[in-house]
Amino acid sequence: MTLHPCLQALDARDLGDGLTLLLARTRRTRGRGLAKLDELPPNHALLLEPCRSIHTIGMRFALDLVWLDAEGEPVRVDPGVAPRRMRSCRRARAVVECAAGHGERFARILAAA
Repeated sequence: MTLHPCLQALDARDLGDGLTLLLARTRRTRGRGLAKLDELPPNHALLLEPCRSIHTIGMRFALDLVWLDAEGEPVRVDPGVAPRRMRSCRRARAVVECAAGHGERFARILAAA
């Protein structure tokens, strides 16, 4: 599975265990997120920071959301969030969006980092 060109332009952080975290650093990249993409490789995820709330309007696939606190520790995982939904986490300061079914793996790696 090839990474979409708009995601290839983002900074990336290797998490180990074959996982890559893409960094949405600007307001524009955070606003666009993963909308209108057909898929996200299972070994990639997108970090939105700062972020306490997201919407999946414009999404074409379900997501797992890994909410992170101010220290980057996972505080909650929302599995299988379908398109056209809203989610928020008051304790969160950031969220990692990954393909549905892969959130727990990302959460484990992030907790160990």
